[in-house]
Amino acid sequence: MTYRNRLTILTLACLTTTLLAACSSTSPEAGRPNTAPPTTAPTAVPTSTTPPNSSTPPSVAPDRPSTANGLTLAAAEVFVRYYSDLMNYASSSGDGAAMLRASDAGCENCKAYADFVKISNAANGLLTGDYREHITDVSELVRGQSGKVGGSASVKVGAYISRETPSATPIVSEATNYKREFALSPQGGNWVMYEMKLVEQ
Repeated sequence: MTYRNRLTILTLACLTTTLLAACSSTSPEAGRPNTAPPTTAPTAVPTSTTPPNSSTPPSVAPDRPSTANGLTLAAAEVFVRYYSDLMNYASSSGDGAAMLRASDAGCENCKAYADFVKISNAANGLLTGDYREHITDVSELVRGQSGKVGGSASVKVGAYISRETPSATPIVSEATNYKREFALSPQGGNWVMYEMKLVEQ
C-alpha cells in the first residue's frame, strides 16, 4: 500500500471520528460497542513513564502494559498512551527500535520520527528542554470495517530546543498543544501504530 493510500485511510478514519465527536460522552467506554467487557476491576490508565525534564535518559524502553494487549478499543486507548511513552524514550535515548517494533512496517511518520531522534536526542545533547509528550486524553476511537481503529489524542509538549549538529543554529519550539490523529492496525493479536500525524491546536 502506498503512503498516499495510507494517508487517505487515516484521513477517512479521522473524518469519521470528527463526526462522532458530537455524540461522545464522558464515560471512557462510551461509543465503544466493540470493546469487550472488563474482566477485572477498572484500573487507572498509565501516564507517561518518563518524568518531565529528567536529565538522565532511561536505560531501557518501557514495557507494553498488559492492558494494552489484545484488540479491544480499551486496549487501543492504553496502546496509544504506551506508544507516546515509546516516543519519549526514543527522544531521550535516540533509540527508536522499540517504537518501530510497535509500528506497522509502512508507517512513514513513525519512521520519520525515529530518524529525527536518531540525530537529535537528549542523550547526545542535541535535544533539551521539556520535549516529552504528555497525553491528556485519547478519544473518538472508532473501529472501521477493515479492522483498523482510528482516533485522536490530545498531546501537550513543553518548550524545547533541538539541533541537527552541535554547531547548528538551535531550533526553538514553544510549548504547544497538539491533536494526534492516528490509525492502528492489528498485528500478532495486538494493536500497532499504522499511521499518525500531529495537528497543532
